[in-house]
Formats: sequence, C-alpha cells, structure tokens
Amino acid sequence: MAKIEKLLDAIKDKEIVVPEFQREYVWTLEQSKELITSLFLGYPTGSILVWETDNPPEIKNDAVRREKMGWISVLLDGQQRLTTLYLLIKGEIPPFYNETDITHDPRHLYFNLRTAEFNYYQKQKMSDSPFWKSIVSCFNEKFDAFTLVENLHIKEAEEKLTVGREVNNNLVQLRAIADIDYFVQSVPQGLDIDRAIDIFDRINSMGTKLTDAELVLTHIAGRWPQARRIMKHKIEDYQKAGFYFDLDFLTRCLVVLITKSALFKKMNEAVYQNMSGDDYKEIWEKLVKIFNYLIPILKQSAYISSTKDINTNNVMVPLVAHLSANNITFDGNNKNQFLYWMFLALIWGRYSSQTDQRLDKDVYIAINSSQPVTDLINEIEDQRGRIEIKPSDLEGRGAGHSLHRMLYILTKYHKSTDWANGGSLQDTLGDYYSIQSHHIFPQAVLYKNGYDPENHLDKQRVNEIANRAFITRDTNYNISDKEPQDYLPEVQSKFPDALKQQLIPIEKSLWQIDKYDKFLTARRKMIADAINSFLAHLKGKKPGEVINYEEIISDGENDYVEFKSSLRWDYDQENVSRVMEYVVAKTLAAFMNSGGGKLFIGVKDDGEILGIEKDYQTFKNKNKDGFFLQLTQVINQYLGKEFNQYVSTKIINISSKDVCVVTVTSSAMPVFLKTSNKEEFFVRASASSQPMSIRESNEYIKTHWEN
Repeated sequence: MAKIEKLLDAIKDKEIVVPEFQREYVWTLEQSKELITSLFLGYPTGSILVWETDNPPEIKNDAVRREKMGWISVLLDGQQRLTTLYLLIKGEIPPFYNETDITHDPRHLYFNLRTAEFNYYQKQKMSDSPFWKSIVSCFNEKFDAFTLVENLHIKEAEEKLTVGREVNNNLVQLRAIADIDYFVQSVPQGLDIDRAIDIFDRINSMGTKLTDAELVLTHIAGRWPQARRIMKHKIEDYQKAGFYFDLDFLTRCLVVLITKSALFKKMNEAVYQNMSGDDYKEIWEKLVKIFNYLIPILKQSAYISSTKDINTNNVMVPLVAHLSANNITFDGNNKNQFLYWMFLALIWGRYSSQTDQRLDKDVYIAINSSQPVTDLINEIEDQRGRIEIKPSDLEGRGAGHSLHRMLYILTKYHKSTDWANGGSLQDTLGDYYSIQSHHIFPQAVLYKNGYDPENHLDKQRVNEIANRAFITRDTNYNISDKEPQDYLPEVQSKFPDALKQQLIPIEKSLWQIDKYDKFLTARRKMIADAINSFLAHLKGKKPGEVINYEEIISDGENDYVEFKSSLRWDYDQENVSRVMEYVVAKTLAAFMNSGGGKLFIGVKDDGEILGIEKDYQTFKNKNKDGFFLQLTQVINQYLGKEFNQYVSTKIINISSKDVCVVTVTSSAMPVFLKTSNKEEFFVRASASSQPMSIRESNEYIKTHWEN
C-alpha cells in the first residue's frame, strides 16, 4: 500500500517511471472526472502494478534519474490513473510526458464546494459563483472554508455556520484523496522485458483495453525501445507536409511489411520471437522510404495536397503493400493505374465497412496478383455493381461526402483560379487565402426564397455538392449573400475561364433563383462527366497481363487460395465420394462469407498437380462440360441456385493436366451450407474454412451484412 500523494511524489522524483512501450495518455475527460468522483466517494478504483528491475527498458521522455540507477519501479498498469491524478493534484505535466502528449487535459475540472458536484469549466455557470473552484486550486492553494464563507457576507449566523460546515466537509473530503492508501502490486524482480510485456498485455485485457494496433506497437517497442519516439517524430514531419498519420495507421503499415497481411492478428508470438530490434528498425526505414516516394506522387499526380483531401488513409495501405514488394517503384503505367483505383476506392467507400477484411484482401492482391489494379478494381465493381459516376450520385450529397473532395481534386486538376484575385487555388498561403467551400447560391438567399431550413430535404438541396465551389476565404467573405445572377457575371468578366474551371454552367438564365433546380441538374452532370474524364485520364490503357496460375499455386494455400484434389473422386478409396463435393461446397461458402478467393480443383494440399481427369470419368459427359454441370449442381444442392452468381470457373492446363480454377467473390448475403439435417456457417481464417457457432455466426453476420 502507498498513499496517493507518495506515489505522485515518486513520479515527480522519477522513482516511478513509465516504459516507452506503453501507449500515450488516452483517457477522455469523462474518464478523468469519473476517477476523481469515485475517489471522493470512497469507491474502489483498482490498484497499480509495478515492475522492480535493475535493467529497465527505454523510459518515456527519458524521465529517469541516471545518477541513481539501480532497482527502479517501472509502471506496468495504472499509468492513465496516476497521470490523471498527477495533473489534477500536482497541477503539472508528469515528467514522462510533454505538453503535446496530453490530448485531453483534465485540469479545467472544477468542484462545487457546497454541492460536491464535479464538472468541467463553464463560464456562464461558474464565473460568478464563489463555490466553484478548480480541482488544481483546491489542492495547491491555501484557502479554508470559513474564510471563503465569511466573504459571502451572509447575515444569519446559523446559515453562515451551516454553509461553512458544508464547504469545509467537502473540501476536507476532496483533499483527503491525496492521503488515500492505494494498493500497489509488484511482479517478481528480475523479469526480462518479454515477460514484462506479456504481463502488460494480460493486464490491459481489462480496463481501457489496448487496441490491436497498440498491442502490436507495445511488442515492437519491447524489442526496439525508441519505436514510439521515432514514429512520433516522423508523424510531425509528415504533418508539416500536410499528411497526418497516426500511430495506428503506421503500425498497420509495419504489419503489412512484416507479414504481407493487413491484419494485426498476424503478428503472433512466433513473429515476435523471430524479430529483433534491428529487424523492426530496418522495416521502419523501408516504410519511411515508401512514404517519401509515395507522398510526392499523391501531391503531383493525384492533386492530393494533404490527407484532408481524402476521407481515409486506408487507401494508402494497398499502395504501401505493392511498393514494398516492388522495390518501392511503380512500373510503367502502374502509377496512374493505382491512383485510378485509389480514387474509385475513396468514391465508393471501399473501406467504409468490413475494413480489416477488405484491406487484407486488397493487400494480398496488391502483393501477389500479376494484374493487381485490374483485380483491385474488380473487387470494387463486385462490391458496388458499377464504377462510373452518374449525376444521380451527387443528388442530396453534402460536404461530408467523398465526391465533395473529388470536386476539390478537380478544382486543382483544372488549375482553377480564385474569383477575386485570379491566384492559383492549388497552393495558397495565409488564413485570408485559405480555401473554403463556397455556396454558389448562398444559403441565406435560398432560405429567403422558398427553401425551409427546418426541412431535411430542403437543407440537403441547399447544401448539395452541386452548389459548391472552392474559393479563398477573403473572396467568400466579399461575396457574402449576393445572388449568383449579380456576382457571377462580374467573375466571368474579370476571369473568363474561372467558371468553366470550376464546372459552373455559363448559361446565365441558370443563375437565377427560380432556376436553382435546373442549375443543380446541369451542374451534377458537368461534375459527373468531369470526374469520369479525370479517372479515364488516369486509367489509360487497361492492363493486359495474363494471370500466372502456376505462380499462385507455388505460393501455397492462404486465406484467399485453397487446393482440392478433386470435385468428387476419392483418391484414397478409389471411388466417387459425396464427402469430396461437400468439402468443395464448404470452401466456396467460406470464400463467399469472407473476402472471396480462388479454389483450385485438381491440386493436392502440397501443390502437386493431379488434374481432374479422374472426375471426368465419373460423369455422363466425360469432359469439361460434364465437370461444369456437376459443379453447378453441387452449388445448387449445398448453397442454393442464387449463389452461382458469385463464382466463375475456367479450366486451365498445367503440366498436361486439366485444373479447374473457381474464382469466388464476396456474397451480398450470408451463405449457409445446407445438408439433410442442418445448416452450417463457414468463414476463411488461418488458410482454411473455419466453422462458426450459432452465436459467432450471428455476431459475424451483424458485423458484415447488417451494418
């Protein structure tokens, strides 16, 4: 046991330190308030765990007293709580953090000395009340309750005494928090860092649980102690260039480079045991080179000035994967092809749901496919049904939609100029010249002319993308609430190309308020056509590479590739087996319920080519047609006729033997494997088709189809 005040003094004296592998301070303001409230009320708030060691790992902010090195207390659990208490009771940033590390600073938490209420500062509520005091001042300023009450000039002595007692009791109870005995647990002395991190992982399965990314980064920092610090410094560098990457995103990219998968769970114990600090550092340096190559391309060729121009950083993950496997270079026309795919992924919300599953599938394609862009685009087309932008896609869409960002990309692509000064809108400097999304028909004008601000549909129409243009803040301010029929002629006269550059109809009759609907219709078509034209420019010629199936087979089975020796011939029993057909159907169902994949029939588990000639002999038509007919019947029987749409089949010849390749896409609905007495649900995991329980199936279905 140790009093809270003593623990905080130990932090101040750097006798309790925080290891670099721990995540940053992530508590919300509400969590901080709940902690101090619980302590005030005498509720339990857990314990802390320290690791006594004479060989500490890298310490956050190097906050350790080197001159007194010996046995030192490394905080493994309780960092969020002790940081909060240090901020509130000491009123300072603890030595293991800097000001910028405290994202949600709770030091503006106030306490009502009379009602014992905790709340964050609100000027209107608290500025004129003598009872609201900041927690920090309650612990650090020397004032007493009765002096405070005396200054209130309460006339009645009994009332003054009552109020004084209330305030005193609450103040004493609050300050007593510093004297609370906190339970301190210690792990056995002499543990190595791997054991310490293992304990840290187990502890953090409770409380404010670490994310998968944070757990991975914890393990990386255990072997490469400077990882967090170096990554955060690089984040600052990228931010100066306009690109904001957080630790989770960079950690996922590291996972891609290490495992060739986008799934954090692929970083398992075996991977950690095989990786050294130097290995992690080398992979990080490769990732930095990839971004140093990629960011200029995004700026120069895709007109993406910053990450504000895209709605998710996830679209970069497959690009990182491809570059990592191709000497950090886009070959030939691949650069624009990948940018074409990237914009489609952004427009059609490729990662708006099933994020991990789709990212992992796309990473696999980006690394392994001989025609990655074609296959990546096919995934989007299978998901959305089409990739061409139609005017109707813009109807009712506002500034939060990805097509609004695409309009800004087009504004830069067309080298658009500002409507007041004629300056470029691509690279502006200073607040007055910052780019703003301007309503061509001002909101106030439309709301004065029949559009109801309380009507949801009217608000959508007023704020549509088709009513937006990009101009500088100063120009936007000067236009204010002018009607387009008044100010657009001035713009056209001063800068003849300015309106065309921003895809604004130049037919003046459409600039009148009563023609607003027709203006939107005309401009939606102009924007849709311009986006399609821009994408066609990037797309260029369609890649015509042939899939190298032998190479895919040689790489072995994985989450997207499966081998089956036959459709129905049992090589062990030397006869036809319905079990073989069931196993094929199970694999197809698992692919449909997951990210799709390829099933090779006529290939052993070890990649040996057997062919499907044995199957041929079991059919009435002893050829490819007979095989295709039987495969269709298997799907009809076990899955249902409606699921044939998710498979395409072809027979290829390898080593003079026929092999059937079944390409499977994700299903738009859950797929159950039906037998005579039950239904089963399978997904792809760990390079096999895994069954799920009823509960697991329901959760999976909710996540993948019902959201």
